[in-house]
Order: sequence, then structure tokens, then C-alpha cells
Amino acid sequence: MLEKNRLGAAPRVYFRPEFKKCPHCESKLRRTHTAWEKKIVTTNGIIHAWSMAYACKNLDCTHTGVAYKSAEAEMLSMKHSSYGYDVLALVGELRFKQHRTVKEVADALNERGIPTSERHAQNLYERYQTLLSASLDDHVNKVLAETTEQNGGVILSMDGVQPEKGNETLYVLREVFSGTVLAAQNMKSGTAEELKTLIEPILKLGYPIVGIVSDGQKSIRLAFETLLPDVPYQYCQYHYLKDIAKPIVDADRKLKMELKKSMRGIRDIERKIEQAEIQASETEKTEQPDSETAEITEAQIAKGYVAAVRSLLLEDGDPPLELPGLMIYERAQAIQASLQRCLSKKRA
Repeated sequence: MLEKNRLGAAPRVYFRPEFKKCPHCESKLRRTHTAWEKKIVTTNGIIHAWSMAYACKNLDCTHTGVAYKSAEAEMLSMKHSSYGYDVLALVGELRFKQHRTVKEVADALNERGIPTSERHAQNLYERYQTLLSASLDDHVNKVLAETTEQNGGVILSMDGVQPEKGNETLYVLREVFSGTVLAAQNMKSGTAEELKTLIEPILKLGYPIVGIVSDGQKSIRLAFETLLPDVPYQYCQYHYLKDIAKPIVDADRKLKMELKKSMRGIRDIERKIEQAEIQASETEKTEQPDSETAEITEAQIAKGYVAAVRSLLLEDGDPPLELPGLMIYERAQAIQASLQRCLSKKRA
């Protein structure tokens, strides 16, 4: 991290315990020594922080000599680090939310007046990962404890996601009751032995496992069967429905294709609407300069219907639970009924 002499002069800020009296005997605390002092880089500038230790001097107190420090000072930065937690949080946002490289992170920090280098930015990124990992471990323990108390145990679920063929597969281990992601890791191999390394750390936490849910991937099922042979296993309802509903999904896909074919003339209608608008605008300029013609109003209504039809072509649904072909058909019927009511009112 940055050496103290590289940070230059900085205003001194002294921190003392948040209470002035001993919490055990109510005697006034006395300053004993300097717990630590260092220069800390924050997003608001550099400060020279001094954490002063105070202790109870009452010889009759059961906690005499115990040193008390400022909680606010301890929350400024990590141990052995010259950067504040706010800088670490900023690095995490730049790296994970904005997807910047380490060099881009270093440049962004320097632009904000935070002196650093590419090497220090890399160190900050690694420290952020360490801090994040510790926070996630605490969060996972808390969630599993609450779920066990409410449901008598936890249900584990695992699934693999491969962005493109040939890339690493992301395996995600979740707790079903709360929906919390317990672990996630990119893996080049999806064998049962590799997957066991992702599951075992969760099992070592000691919480009772009352059930397992996964898709039909053989390696996932084998990994769970090896580690938890006596725990009930269930095939994921979504994948089960997807398998048994395959003929229905195929038929719906054909329906979707036929419906899209029937809507291919929509571009010709759009051209006619554009021509009608141009003609109506020219007529308006010559005959009715201060009022909107009926032709323009009709063209705008027609454009609304065309936009509604075009939105149908983008409908993908979520088969097998939401079939896109059936959704397009039902919504097209609704648009057709609305258009028919519009024409009836006009007595067309």
C-alpha cells in the first residue's frame, strides 16, 4: 500500500471512545496511550487519523486497565491499509458494476484526487474481494440459520449456465426457501468430483439439509447422491414440465411462425400511413392551418395499432409455462377486436 511519506501533509483528526465513563463502574475513563495513528486516503481527501485509547483507573473495578478505542476510527480502513472503506467500495463499483480494467480503475481514482497506481489499484481490488468474501460468508450463515429456524432445515438447489458453447460453465448453488445464492463458481469441467468441491463447504457449516432440487444433469445428481445419500431428491418442476411438454412447445413454435408470416404485410400498411400523413399535412397547410385534420388523427390511431402489432413479433414468452405462440394469438385477437370496435364507432 502507499507509504506514509508519499501521502504528504494531512490534517490531524483525533478519535476517542464514544463513551466517557466506564460501562461497568461509571468511573471516568482516562487516556492511556495512542492505539494507532496513520494517514488514510478517503474519497473526501487525506486525513492523519489518531486513535486514542482510554481505560478505567478505578482499582475496585473488575475491568480496570481494559483499553477502549473509538468504533468510528476502526471503521475508517482495514488493518495495514492506507485506504478507507469508502475507497474500497468505490473500487468495487468501478470493477464489478462498470466493468472497468485495473488500469481504468487507477485512472478513475486519480481523477477523483485519490493518489494511487495500477499496482495499488490491483491490491485494492484484491482487498475488496477479501472483504466481500467475508461479508458473504456472514450473510450465508445468517440466512441458513434463519431458514433452519423457520423450516427445520434448508433445501439445496444447483444449476449450471453456459453463456456460449466452448466457454466455462457457471455453476450456482442456491437455498430454495430463501432463494439465496450460497456459492457460485466458473468451472471448466462439470464432473461430479468438481461439483462436490462447490457443495462441501456449505455442508461443513453444519445446517440440516432436508431436500435437494436440480435439473436432470447426471453429474449434479451424482455429486449430491455421493455427499447426501439419504436426503430426498426432487427433479426441478420447470425442467420436468419442459420435458413432458416438448410436443406442446413444438406445436406452439409452429403456431408462432405461422402468425408471424400472416403479419408480414405490416410494412406496406406503415408506408400507406406515412403517405396519408404527408398528404394530410399538405392539405392542412393550404386549407386548415390552425386545426388538425381528421386524416392526421386517423393516421395516428392507425400507427398505434401498427405499433401494438409489432410488439407482438418480439414476444418470446417463457415455455412451457408461457407459450409465446398462444400469447401472440390471444393478444392479436384482442387487437383485432379493438380495431373492429373502432371501425364500428366510425360506421366504416
